[in-house]
Amino acid sequence: MKIKELHLLTNNLRETAQFYTQLLGATITKEKEEELSLLIGETLISFHTSSEENPVYHLAFDIPKNKLEEAWHWLKQRTTILPVSAETEFSDFELWNAKSFYFYDNNGNLLELICRHDLDNSSDQPFDGTSVLYVSEIGLVSEDVPFLAETLMNNYGLEVYAKQPAQDNFTALGDENGLLIIVNADRNWFPTEKKAKSFRTRIIFNTGTGEDQEISIS
Repeated sequence: MKIKELHLLTNNLRETAQFYTQLLGATITKEKEEELSLLIGETLISFHTSSEENPVYHLAFDIPKNKLEEAWHWLKQRTTILPVSAETEFSDFELWNAKSFYFYDNNGNLLELICRHDLDNSSDQPFDGTSVLYVSEIGLVSEDVPFLAETLMNNYGLEVYAKQPAQDNFTALGDENGLLIIVNADRNWFPTEKKAKSFRTRIIFNTGTGEDQEISIS
C-alpha cells in the first residue's frame, strides 16, 4: 500500500512551512491562507488551518535502510530526538525487521524516521532532508479498534499487516510500503506520554490493485 496524500489539521501554517521545508527538505506545492501543501519524498501532505486546539498526529517516514545512524546524527544537530528508554533513542521492531527514532514537529505531531530492512532501498548519497522517501505510516485513533479495522478491511480491501498480529488496542493494516496504525483512544503514542486522540484526517492511498482510494476520518 502506498500512502499518496494526507490532509491534516494545524494551528500554524507559517511555522509548519518553515519546519518541513527547512528540516525535511519538503517542497511547497500550494500555499493559501488556510491551506499548505508540501511534497515530502513521494507523499503530498496538506495542512489545513483549524480552530481545534492542538490537533496532533503520528506519522512515520521511510528512509533508506542503510541510513539510520547517519540520519540520527544529521537530525540530532537540528532538533531534539526523543528517548525510547534510559539507554537509547532507537526503537528496534524485531517482528518488523525495522528500526527507527522519533521527534516532534512544530505542531507537536509525533514524527518517526524508520528503516525497514526487508526493503531494497539502500542509498549511496549523504543523508539530508531530501533523503526522506515517503510517508509509510499514519496513526488512526478509535474507541473500538477491532470495529474500525474490520470496517476498513471490508470497505477498502485492506489486510492486517502480516508481521503484526491484530490486537484489541493496536492493529496495523497494510503492508511493508504503507500502514494504517489503528490504536485505542488515550493510548500513549510510543515512546511518549502524549495521549492519542482522533482529529480530522483524509488519506488517499493505493493498494496496487486498482484506482486510488480515499479514507476520511472526522
